[in-house]
Amino acid sequence: MTVSCHPGDNVMIHAAIEVCQPGDVLVVTCTSESTDGMFGELLGVSARAHGVKGLVTEAGVRDTVELTEMEFPVWARQISVKGTVKATAGSVNVPVVCGGAIVNPGDVIVGDRDGVVVVPRVQVESVVQAAQARMEKENRTRERLARGELGLDIYGLREKLRALGVTYVGEN
Repeated sequence: MTVSCHPGDNVMIHAAIEVCQPGDVLVVTCTSESTDGMFGELLGVSARAHGVKGLVTEAGVRDTVELTEMEFPVWARQISVKGTVKATAGSVNVPVVCGGAIVNPGDVIVGDRDGVVVVPRVQVESVVQAAQARMEKENRTRERLARGELGLDIYGLREKLRALGVTYVGEN
């Protein structure tokens, strides 16, 4: 669920929650930079009650401790205790740009400790297949590394090091 707000005004987040479906992720942007806490624990409670699974925003959030404690995942640029008004109309379920990525309503959002990725709806199947293949490959590599094989050999990097002129000090 995409939401475009005016800086310092979160009325459209409230409006978006009304039309959220279970499983939605809120992707909130502002029409220009915002240093305000656009989303906090109370909106988190409301969002969860409507089945929202998390929040991605370029704007600030009011807190993360309470949201973390209630297991509501948030990816935000900043934390700000500065409150908001509820005065200016924005847009819900329109294409937005968040973190430099175009996000369309219905796109799939995947986030973890490393960050967030947007998968266009039409590419979900191929991205899932590619991700599964990569995970399988990484699991095989992880097993080899755990057995003591070196990345230098697994990835064929010895010749690369030679070509770069790398030598080991004290090499026999």
